[in-house]
Amino acid sequence: MLGRVGIWSGQFDFSPASVVREAVAELEELGYSTLWTGEVKGREVLVTAGMMLAATSRMTIATGIAQILARNPLTMTAGQLALAEAYPGRFLLGVGVSHAELMRIRGVTYQRPVAQMAAYLDEMDRMTAEQYRAVQPASPPLRVLAALGPKMLELARDRADGAHTYFVPPEHTAAARKALGSGKLLIPEQAFVLDTDPTRARELARRHTGSYLRLPNYTNNLRRYGFDDADFADAGSDRLVDMIVPHGGPEVLVRKVVEHLDAGADQVAVQVLDHDRRGLPRRQWRELAPALLSIT
Repeated sequence: MLGRVGIWSGQFDFSPASVVREAVAELEELGYSTLWTGEVKGREVLVTAGMMLAATSRMTIATGIAQILARNPLTMTAGQLALAEAYPGRFLLGVGVSHAELMRIRGVTYQRPVAQMAAYLDEMDRMTAEQYRAVQPASPPLRVLAALGPKMLELARDRADGAHTYFVPPEHTAAARKALGSGKLLIPEQAFVLDTDPTRARELARRHTGSYLRLPNYTNNLRRYGFDDADFADAGSDRLVDMIVPHGGPEVLVRKVVEHLDAGADQVAVQVLDHDRRGLPRRQWRELAPALLSIT
């Protein structure tokens, strides 16, 4: 069971494996049913997922996302099927094309993302059917696509089990649900600062928004929802920052999560920010658990 609320974190790369295992086990003990983790320039994300699955017994581990240009389709397929067979029903593969800026680091070419993704999915399906020789999982594992624009959402509808969206307002969730139709997973990420001081909270939030507002995939998507160049300047206007990274007590986050759920999300993956750039927000995860896990 994925649950209505999951945790999203890219911070695990900064902790040794022993701390990762301990923190993930604590998340499961607190009652969180799903943990999302990403891939940029740290650990290989399928290795990380395997580490997390081994440290837990019930939690679903999801990649948000595994970059398709970081590995060939057979490698991605083999990793997905191996984890799904070893941990039945507990691994969800989120895949995405990522961004041109990040692909340059890997020495690969970012082209037409929808066409790249469609061709990659063709190869994954072919590898599953024709090439993979190890023991298959008992049932086909879930696959979702990182999707923002209409064309990628349509691909997620037609070629995957749904979409994982990121850095989006609830209005995007409503549009994404309409594009996906019923019966497909829709799991947006929602960032949050657990702090009632607006000045301090927005300072931390802008550290987050500033890194993403440099990427045209996100700014182009936000333009569809009434944001413009003035909102993107200086790491984000108060209007944008408070929409993408709200702050306050647990009740503020609950309201935002419910907005996404009411707009059509199946689960909301909550990313809690912390002033420690290399730390894990374990205190916040504990403090937020009673409120988040009461959402039905």
